Amino acid sequence: SQAYHLSLLFAGDLMQHGPQIKAAQRADGTFDYSECFAAVSHEVERADVAIANFEVTLGGRPYTGYPQFRAPDEYLRACRDAGFDVLLTANNHCLDSRRAGLERTILMMDSFRVPHLGTYINREERDKAYPFLLEKNGLRVVLLNFTYDTNGIPLEQPCVVNLIDTTEIRQDIAKAKAMQPDAIIALPHWGTEYRQLPSAEQRQVAQWLFDHGVDHVIGGHPHVAQPIELNDDSTHLVAWSMGNVVSNQSKPNTYGGYMIRLELTKQVTPREGGFPEASTRLSDCGYCLYWVSRPADNGFKHNYRVLPIDVPDSLLTGMEQKQRYAIRASMRRLMERHAKGVKEYVIP
Repeated sequence: SQAYHLSLLFAGDLMQHGPQIKAAQRADGTFDYSECFAAVSHEVERADVAIANFEVTLGGRPYTGYPQFRAPDEYLRACRDAGFDVLLTANNHCLDSRRAGLERTILMMDSFRVPHLGTYINREERDKAYPFLLEKNGLRVVLLNFTYDTNGIPLEQPCVVNLIDTTEIRQDIAKAKAMQPDAIIALPHWGTEYRQLPSAEQRQVAQWLFDHGVDHVIGGHPHVAQPIELNDDSTHLVAWSMGNVVSNQSKPNTYGGYMIRLELTKQVTPREGGFPEASTRLSDCGYCLYWVSRPADNGFKHNYRVLPIDVPDSLLTGMEQKQRYAIRASMRRLMERHAKGVKEYVIP
């Protein structure tokens, strides 16, 4: 028999608040985010495929932060160059710059050759590209992405935003199964902002997804880390919320999060006179913690920096040490109390 392996890394919300845009702007009017992911990009790139939630629009100038995000195109380039291979676009901010912004975001992702899923310029494009099939290292993985809402901004035809609509998701799962994947992974945008434990509704949706054939569920939106749970026989993993990757949020627990790494192993055994027998399992999984140092705390005028949680104190200012200590203690306490079956690993 032969074994095939695929490592997948998932990360949370890629935000761009006004102060982040201002910090990245250079004298010539361009934007430089090169320092932002420098300390974690080797971990992102180490995975066969890395996936994150792109929670801004690329609506063109004027660039704006909260409450309606329009980020510079250079931010997309920085996310791609950091090693993110696939970006999710179904989230509550995807219509922040209305239909034109949704369409331009997709156009820019296509021009940067960044695969994406969750929003579409029309139903025909969705039918062609969704469910999203990932083929690598001899494995086929289907990704599904949908959001609870678009902050009340109405959708203009013919654009499509995937919503948490069980009628539609049931059809998408059936279509996904017809692709004969080795795994189906759902990536919902859900939950209650700033709450560290999953809501009853999140639990209900996750159970519904598992009951209908989804293997793993990896969620986002609350802007804080929520626990990870792996069931006893390792058939279903749910990460309730990974938190922000980078943002300017300063509420408790919003300036840190985790990336989760899954390894899928497919065993193919030849059979005489018939098709080979194949089985896929979750052979390994773990999460790594990180936090965000902001210019006000680190003395670097321009740099928001995503840093491994255990970066040495000697590399940090006094304010950074204080900030890091608080977020590290909070996230580790949360995981020790509520995570099931998954261990932390340290970014090398």
